[in-house]
Amino acid sequence: MDAQYWEDRYRSRDRVFSGAPNGVLVAEAADLRPGRALDVGCGEGADALWLARRGWLVTAADISWTALQRAAAAGTDVADRVAWTRADLAAMPPPPAAFDLVSVQYFPLPRRPDASAVHGLLDAVAPGGTLLVGSHDLADLPTRRDGDFDPGDFHQPADIAELLDRHWTVQVDETRPRSAPTPAGTHHTHDTVLRARRQG
Repeated sequence: MDAQYWEDRYRSRDRVFSGAPNGVLVAEAADLRPGRALDVGCGEGADALWLARRGWLVTAADISWTALQRAAAAGTDVADRVAWTRADLAAMPPPPAAFDLVSVQYFPLPRRPDASAVHGLLDAVAPGGTLLVGSHDLADLPTRRDGDFDPGDFHQPADIAELLDRHWTVQVDETRPRSAPTPAGTHHTHDTVLRARRQG
């Protein structure tokens, strides 16, 4: 699932995702005071645009130029509030303590012995800020798909929760039914959600 994989996926069709913001983000971030947000793996930009239109200043990062170009074209009304950024946040950490919200929605964070990618995202949350992670419930996923994708190769919200130290307060850590329709051709009926606040 490298840069070429994602480029090929986005170029294979005019739109990959629905254009609607993720339900986990809408449910969990609606009550947050707007500030600086990092949208990890922003794709075609629906989450970043939802945040920007609610007053957030958003850094929207993705590994695919095609996805970022589509996102920017869809968000001309908030062009001054979103920085569309090509980056592989699984390999290069964002700036530390820079964001009041780090949103990680269905982003494949590969497991590493040192969990470096996860620690990079945790460190990016400013004091008093929020980490929000949404993922598919593993019970909805096959053990291995397409012969080369194993969900167990990637960090799940529960793994991330175990890395939070005493400087964090876990506010939500649960599995629940999806609030949005199940994507066509999938069996994703439940989400796992982690929301945690870094102490100020």
